[in-house]
Amino acid sequence: MKNLRRLLQRVRSGRSAASRHPPATVAQVDLDRLLGTWFEVARLPNLEADGFGQHSVNVTATYAKRSDGRITVQTVSYNAKAKMRRTEVNGMVQPADPSNAKLILRFFKLIRGDLWVIGLDPEYRWALMGTPSRRRLWLIARTPQLDPADHEQAMAIASAQGYDSARVRTTPQGVEA
Repeated sequence: MKNLRRLLQRVRSGRSAASRHPPATVAQVDLDRLLGTWFEVARLPNLEADGFGQHSVNVTATYAKRSDGRITVQTVSYNAKAKMRRTEVNGMVQPADPSNAKLILRFFKLIRGDLWVIGLDPEYRWALMGTPSRRRLWLIARTPQLDPADHEQAMAIASAQGYDSARVRTTPQGVEA
């Protein structure tokens, strides 16, 4: 019983520390440079991509500007555990602050999520995005693979921001059925 109390205390103190000290975002994001297709290079495991019967590979996200100025995102993935079944999810992205580093994603008009840019290559070759809760993290890049030095730099940023970079897994790209 005493061990359970200690564990709960640690969990609660970790959660409150994270909420008191949210991850820092990059200073500015140029949304026009964010447009186009990005490959998911790595991610923290999550239910949608790694849950029961699911192993998402060949994951891409394509950001596009609509005529009304709003930004859409189309995420495409293939389930390696289900004969490479294709899944496509479409949503909207809107800035939550003037820096454009804090984004709000909306899917199916009902699902809303915060996505913060916590690391960004100056040339927009890669970006590190995570949720303020630190439960989700994605490393995306303009190419299917990322130079090891860039990957290491991104993981160092993730660790410094309190994400569990030891749990981050590479997202396979170029997988065929």
